[in-house]
Amino acid sequence: MTTETARLSERFEVAYNQIDDALKSMLKIYNRGFSDRVRIGASRHKIIKEFQDELLQYARLRNAIVHEKTELGYYIAEPHEDVVERIEKIARLMTEPDYCLSIATRKVVYFHVNDPLITVIRKMKGNHYSQFPVYDDYGCVGLLKCRTIVKWFANHLINGTTNMQLLNEVTVGDIYAEDKNHPLVFVPKTYTIFEIEDVFEEFHKQKKDLEMAIVTENGQRTEKPLGVVTPWDLIEIDYTVD
Repeated sequence: MTTETARLSERFEVAYNQIDDALKSMLKIYNRGFSDRVRIGASRHKIIKEFQDELLQYARLRNAIVHEKTELGYYIAEPHEDVVERIEKIARLMTEPDYCLSIATRKVVYFHVNDPLITVIRKMKGNHYSQFPVYDDYGCVGLLKCRTIVKWFANHLINGTTNMQLLNEVTVGDIYAEDKNHPLVFVPKTYTIFEIEDVFEEFHKQKKDLEMAIVTENGQRTEKPLGVVTPWDLIEIDYTVD
């Protein structure tokens, strides 16, 4: 075996062990093997699901490299350089995850409970959002959803029209009070993508639908929103490895 081949095998082992450590940290599963962690984690984290087949193949290759070594520095299985470079890129993705703000909607449209409904309507015309954080003088109190506004309109139509004066008099707080039971959490800007996935997963385990995670400086409802993350943002995460 050449020195170059041994070096490739060692690089492969290092990257494999980095991924294994990342899996343990992400899943908090320490009493199972690498392949079991991959299969379990694929249902909880998109990055694991994205590379599940490759990771399972790497597990088989790693077993051949480590367990079938016949002498010091001699490996029966030899990873190709392309394979080594690929697993190293995956290892970097899993050990150096982006912060959750990287996938968050940064332009947060939110309203105060005293804002008139007409203000909301005007904002909705220029945006495609379906839900908006609502704040009072002390912080965020919940979400205002477009369906709640539609329901309000349906209940206040007079001869097929809505009085414009009413749109100026009715406040966000008036409408929000009719439908305020929407799960909402606050997370600090230091949260990684993996940690924000865990937050949504915990709600899923409880058979609850988390509508939105609001990212703030320290994860407090009293702080200004820096971004919002919804389930759709998690779906659209791109883990492409060039």
